[in-house]
Amino acid sequence: MRTVNEISKLTGISVRALHHYDAIGLLKPTRVTEAGYRLYDGAALKRLQNILFFRELQFPLKEIKVILDNPRFDPGEALAQQIKLLELRRKHIDELISFAREVQKGGTDIMNFDAFQKTEFDRYAEEAREKWGTTKAYAEYEQKRKGRTEEEMKTAADRMMALFAELGSLREHSPADREVQEKIEELQAWITENYYHCTDEILSGLGQMYAGDERMKHNIDQAGGEGTAEFASRAVAVYCSGRRE
Repeated sequence: MRTVNEISKLTGISVRALHHYDAIGLLKPTRVTEAGYRLYDGAALKRLQNILFFRELQFPLKEIKVILDNPRFDPGEALAQQIKLLELRRKHIDELISFAREVQKGGTDIMNFDAFQKTEFDRYAEEAREKWGTTKAYAEYEQKRKGRTEEEMKTAADRMMALFAELGSLREHSPADREVQEKIEELQAWITENYYHCTDEILSGLGQMYAGDERMKHNIDQAGGEGTAEFASRAVAVYCSGRRE
């Protein structure tokens, strides 16, 4: 077993990032001691290795969790895909370097954007997502996305941010206040209608991500004001715990 500090030194991943991975369910410690120390075994290290490979390939943490939690996930096959993606990425970088040298030699008037295209890489990455990211919720989201225009998807996303703005206006209240809880219920219904069936379990996981995922936190705080993401996370926790009683 290794401590979180040992894992951090071994991998170069910060302790804060490892705590975040734990909070969103991406990498749970194998055991937590009575003193609160997180301990990781070999299986956890193998999962972390997969996480780092996917992160290097710029997969979002949410997608990585879906992929690794898929019961059909095959580490060997996934590694082969990761190698292929890394090779495509290296090829792309080599082409960019060659093009940059051409520009350097010939002056800045060279106008050719072929080197910036990542079509092959993007197509192969999408295949990996489709193969492993096949939870029921993900499949439902993909089905709804295919049946909508970009404008319709943007409208849905804008309404989601509007809901967070409304939550932000209530952040001086208790997360357990009826008005706040009604807003969480509305949020859950909106996700179900526009993205996938948002069970209490899924909503609970989303609530943790609102405060734990830096990008989500930034976007939510931008919509509702500083502290909205943390407030929404607490309100979701109250809502879901009340539903379990």
